[in-house]
Parts: sequence; structure tokens; C-alpha cells
Amino acid sequence: MKHIAAGFSLLELAVVIAILVVLATILVPAVHTTSARARSAACLGHLRSLGSALSQYLGENNMMFPTMAAGRNSREQELPVLDAVLANYVEDVKVFACPADTDNLAAKTGTSYYYNSVLSGQSLMALNFLGLTKEATRIPVLVDKEGWHRGAGKPVNHLFADGHASAELRLFAE
Repeated sequence: MKHIAAGFSLLELAVVIAILVVLATILVPAVHTTSARARSAACLGHLRSLGSALSQYLGENNMMFPTMAAGRNSREQELPVLDAVLANYVEDVKVFACPADTDNLAAKTGTSYYYNSVLSGQSLMALNFLGLTKEATRIPVLVDKEGWHRGAGKPVNHLFADGHASAELRLFAE
């Protein structure tokens, strides 16, 4: 009796390839979403670090917010900017760059975040932002310059006056 070597038929090989294609179409978006969420979480961590740096600054300056521009190339160019004011209060200057900053704005402008310059010179104890006076949980201090986190569900990360950081759907939380 002859012994025939077992192998894959063309049909079996086509089925295996089809299964691999289906698995790849399922896994690629999941990996992309997971990566986007990881970058968003790292960005939130950077905002929390900047919140700690700002808290140290406030402690040394009678709880008064720094007078600084919203960002470089703004109308208030003579004012200092975030990365210059808080540089001495951070352990690593990398916190000024959001890991999801695909536009490389941090390299071009010094930071991936806008400062809410309306708060400039205000006391933490008597903030007033668009009529919000006693709601520090809703007053944004730092905000992503762009909506880099769409793949993570909520495109913009915020640091609020009470020190918490979160992802939001809008530039300013309602």
C-alpha cells in the first residue's frame, strides 16, 4: 500500500486565509482603539502633573493664577507662556507634550495645551470664568490644543481648577 503525504488542499488553504483576514479586520481597530486610549491616559497623566506644578506655583504665589498667554503666537505675545512659567515646578519637561500630539505642536509652541488666560491674575479662592464662580470642578485651566483623542471616545482632555483632569466631548465642559 502506498503512503500519500497529507497536505492542505487549495480549498482548505483559502478557508484559513479567509479566517485570518476576518481576524485581522477585527483586531486592527481594537488595537488602534487601545493605543488611542493609552495615549489619552498618558496625556491625562501629563495634565495631572501640570496640575501639581500649578498647585505648587499657586502655593508660592498667594493662590494667584499666573498671568500668562493662552499659548505662543497669541495676541498676548509679551506675556510668558505655560512651559516657561511652570518649568521649575515639573520633574520632566516632557509633561508639556501630549503623547497624542500628532501635529507636533509641543515642539513648535512649547506645549500641547492651552492655558485659560481668563484666569490670569485671579485668586484660586475667587475664580470667575464666564459666570462660574463657585464651581471649580467646571472651570477649565488647561485644555488640549486639538482633539487628538477621538479614537479614545472623547477628543479633548481638560485640567480643571479643582485639580482633576478628564476627557470631555467639548472644548469646555458644560
